[in-house]
Amino acid sequence: MDLTTTYMGLKLKNPLVPSACGPLTRDLGKIRAMEDAGASAIVMYSLFEEEILHESQELDYYLTHGTESFAEALTYYHGNYEFRDPEIYLQHLSDAKQAVDIPVIGSLNGISVGGWIDWAKKMEQTGIDALELNVYYIPTDPDLSGVEVEQMYLNVLKAVKQSVKIPVAIKLGPYFSSMANMAKRLAKAGADALVLFNRFYQPDLDIEQLEVVPNLVLSTQQEMRLPMRWIAILYGRVDCSMAGTSGIHTAEDVLKLVMAGADVTMVCSALLKHGVGRISEITKGMLQWMEIHEYESVNQMKGSMSQKSCAQPAAFERANYMKALRSYV
Repeated sequence: MDLTTTYMGLKLKNPLVPSACGPLTRDLGKIRAMEDAGASAIVMYSLFEEEILHESQELDYYLTHGTESFAEALTYYHGNYEFRDPEIYLQHLSDAKQAVDIPVIGSLNGISVGGWIDWAKKMEQTGIDALELNVYYIPTDPDLSGVEVEQMYLNVLKAVKQSVKIPVAIKLGPYFSSMANMAKRLAKAGADALVLFNRFYQPDLDIEQLEVVPNLVLSTQQEMRLPMRWIAILYGRVDCSMAGTSGIHTAEDVLKLVMAGADVTMVCSALLKHGVGRISEITKGMLQWMEIHEYESVNQMKGSMSQKSCAQPAAFERANYMKALRSYV
């Protein structure tokens, strides 16, 4: 059976790609282990806009210290967050690229248009094969319209695309008033791939200490349904690759997303929970299923359960919605 697939023009040996995850990609040994287990590419952990700005602001502080009399802090970044040196990130990208033979994809996380985008070019110069632009943004300003929010995504994508020649994927959330239209506009603006979807982590409240506290929970298989649904809707309607992420734990999950229309599936929680050997287990499961059901290749099944043949996908979704509500006994 042929498991090969193409993602952003990159020929990959299978659809399994570990997603951006610090615990898995900060260590070269784990990166090599994921390649040995069968990963077809690696998405590195993210370099954040705030980390780049923090470095430049810290330098500005030492250059201007004592020249102003006001008492306000020169940066609004404070507290316990440990900012990493962007230069160290670049070196790690270079080291990772030399350590493995599979494609290495850098990850740049930000939302505004500014000088930090220049780091996309610096990342490209490390030799990486592609770049994932991870846009994590929650618009909390009630005066900021949906149109303005959408334009922010388009602006930062265009700015990054103008900075590099390697393929650029954009990872985003599902919370747009017209997800299908936004996907089409991003593809038209130059996105080589859409990564669906970013998980929006919800903090908790400590009512004793009166603090907002982080609370990261690993994904469950149920979370896969949202990206699967949208990939099935968008397949054949957007001119770019698509990657499914969130809630992918088993061979069956990968097969479902490929049938919906995904070119690759990105895994993280499953590897954190079961170890990087999970990649090999999923691959074996895919091969067994394909043999039993007489599929010769991934491309043969890709998009076979999408909504491409449905003239009115919105009506199709309404029908499924009604059916789901009536199915509970």
